[in-house]
Amino acid sequence: MLREPVGGDVVVPQEPAPLTRHLRIRQDRGFTVLEFRGEIDIAASVEIIPPLDRATAGPGPRVVLDLSRIEFFDCSGLRLLYRARSRVLDRGGQLHLVCTHPLTLRILRVTGLVRLMPPAPTLDAALGQPEATSGSV
Repeated sequence: MLREPVGGDVVVPQEPAPLTRHLRIRQDRGFTVLEFRGEIDIAASVEIIPPLDRATAGPGPRVVLDLSRIEFFDCSGLRLLYRARSRVLDRGGQLHLVCTHPLTLRILRVTGLVRLMPPAPTLDAALGQPEATSGSV
């Protein structure tokens, strides 16, 4: 998609740059997609919390947490998921999860989070499923 501003120069929109080395945020079909990358541990969570909180602020946030590009995920990552879920629920929004990483899926099953946020294998699948933000462990 090319846009021509008043000055006659052609502007080519570019993909948003990563906010941090562990997180990229973009918009897709009316949802804010937070794409986690690399190793999600305590150091990464410190970087991720401020943009996560911004994305889940305001009334009715529509958020997708995409874990398809992670390599490692520990309890700090679980806290991020619970934080996002709580903030979205408190504000009457929608939250979806994308995850295919076998060890992360195992952690989600063991902790019961898989029942609260059923993971989809792709972004398209996540946006095609019903809202998955409520329930109890």
